Amino acid sequence: MSNERLIYLPLGGAGEIGMNAYVYGYGAPGKERLILVDLGVAFPDMDTTPGVDLIFADLTWLKERADRLEAIFVTHAHEDHVGAVSLNYASLNVPVYARAFTANIARRKMEERGHPPEAVRTVSAWPEQIEAGPFTVGFLPVSHSVPESAGLVIDTPAGRIVHSGDFKLDAEPVVGEAFDPDLWAEVAKSGVKALVCDSTNVFSSHPGRSESEVGPEITKLVAGASGMVVATTFASNVARVKTLAEAGARAGRSVVLLGRAMRRMIEAAIETGVLSDFPKVISPEEAQDVPRGNLMLIVTGSQGERRAASAQLARGKYRGLSLAEGDLFLFSSKTIPGNEKGVIRIMNQLSEMGVDVVDDSSGLYHVSGHANRPDLERVHQIVDPQMVIPMHGEHRHLREHAKLAEAAGRPGIVAVNGMMLDLSGNAPKVADYIETGRTYLDGSVQIGALDGVVRDRIRMALNGHVTVTAILDEQDEPLGEPWCDTKGLPETGNSRAALIEVLEEDLNQFLMRADKKTLRDDDKLEEALRRITRQSALNEIGRKPEVTVVVSRMR
Repeated sequence: MSNERLIYLPLGGAGEIGMNAYVYGYGAPGKERLILVDLGVAFPDMDTTPGVDLIFADLTWLKERADRLEAIFVTHAHEDHVGAVSLNYASLNVPVYARAFTANIARRKMEERGHPPEAVRTVSAWPEQIEAGPFTVGFLPVSHSVPESAGLVIDTPAGRIVHSGDFKLDAEPVVGEAFDPDLWAEVAKSGVKALVCDSTNVFSSHPGRSESEVGPEITKLVAGASGMVVATTFASNVARVKTLAEAGARAGRSVVLLGRAMRRMIEAAIETGVLSDFPKVISPEEAQDVPRGNLMLIVTGSQGERRAASAQLARGKYRGLSLAEGDLFLFSSKTIPGNEKGVIRIMNQLSEMGVDVVDDSSGLYHVSGHANRPDLERVHQIVDPQMVIPMHGEHRHLREHAKLAEAAGRPGIVAVNGMMLDLSGNAPKVADYIETGRTYLDGSVQIGALDGVVRDRIRMALNGHVTVTAILDEQDEPLGEPWCDTKGLPETGNSRAALIEVLEEDLNQFLMRADKKTLRDDDKLEEALRRITRQSALNEIGRKPEVTVVVSRMR
């Protein structure tokens, strides 16, 4: 019996949607050679991660084993799959493989972070394969909502794995390759040990719709508008951006792309040959000389992002352009769970301007990029794997997908972040549990989710902050009274006196009666001043603020 094993370890993306990072390994236990599939980000919100720029998987386990890592393979150009590659390249320092469009996006990110863009290597679609230690990996074309998406065919000494990536079954995707069931069947013909598969839409019971279905409806909507038309969608959905631009051009409108991400994606698509016939666009400056009824703006910010073009237009003006009563604003996108408040805020701001807002509640103007339940069943049948490992989804998605596999007689397992599976046998089994978590990009610094930075920020936002300063002389006696500075707190409390005066009086009373032992011990003194400040604030305003104590001694 071989003492080598094949392992699968999700570090991100399993039990959540976003920040995908999947490790595969082969070799003796604890000495496996490794590859990483995808390395993406998730986006923060003001409720749980205020001030944070990006969130990605905690790669401590992988970084400690970086000498065993052979390569990174990126399935497609969505931020939740490619966004953290450049943020972690310095500590992983291995080749990054991707198809041309994804590689173009990844190289731009590498350059922005000061890393060598040539570390990202362009790979052609299957049957080309890359050798990485004991692995041989090929990119299998799939349909998705970004061009040149791919599943991965991962050959190992223990058998073939098909890692689906994000995919849908689309015979007419407008941009990019159609799903090719014959190609997938050919790949699976020699036998597949494990299908590691997208679970996002497992609860959607109807077959997925084609990207080509939204074009006529969008064209009809734009043609019937009288004022300026603005449409937002995911910047990476090049097919949708093209559909929107063509609808504008057919209606005799000049098309403007607003938002850096939108322009970057279209440029990458043209540079890599994915797009060859995109309608002519004009600049925001040129648009100011075009009558409103002859303009079509395609803008970023479909998820309510505060700094994106949609939000800025909703607040008033962006790049010299503004909305007016009678204009039309189309959300050609699905709102990702968790983003509802931001999107609704923009919709209401637009409504207050008299703008007509159209969303996708009718199902006419957006289709998903993920396979629905019947599509997953079809892929299971085509690939006919020995086992199914659900990925890319919340826990409920993974669990339902595992049930779907088991109902057809294929072993499945719910493997969340940190659960290492041994795939060597006839059914998946848990081999180990790895401590996982999140890393935050906070400004230009990476911090751990458990470092306390964001926790303290949330506490200050919820409870306010008080700085207490006390000065003691050479004999450890208080020199004057302590004083307070407050942030985020009301000026007066229940006693109707100024809050700062109440706090300072209570603190001074304590210092006047404190014993020498306490006054000589900085730690004890600081803790006592902090406790009294919080208790006094609780009595006055009903909350305990965060407190910083500064004790200065005259020596």
